[in-house]
Amino acid sequence: MKKITMLRMQGCPYCAQADRAIHEIKSKSPLLDDVQIEMIDTRLQPTQAAKYEDKYYYVPTIFVDDEKIYEAHPGESYGECLMHVRQVFSAAE
Repeated sequence: MKKITMLRMQGCPYCAQADRAIHEIKSKSPLLDDVQIEMIDTRLQPTQAAKYEDKYYYVPTIFVDDEKIYEAHPGESYGECLMHVRQVFSAAE
């Protein structure tokens, strides 16, 4: 499995939605239980987030091997988020 990195921000409702989608997908596929996702809080870990500063605007943004696969947008529904997080896991295979 390729490296997955998620840029997030504590208190962000869209990040919470992505966390929920990740948990839902992992709970339905035991093969994904061991998949590690590096979580970088853009406020608490600005040095690590700086590596991606010109590659995203909104959080959550998820990269697979440093390629942006998903970036949330304002007003995004949980269904949209879930679909994109599935694409992340597919891209990481």
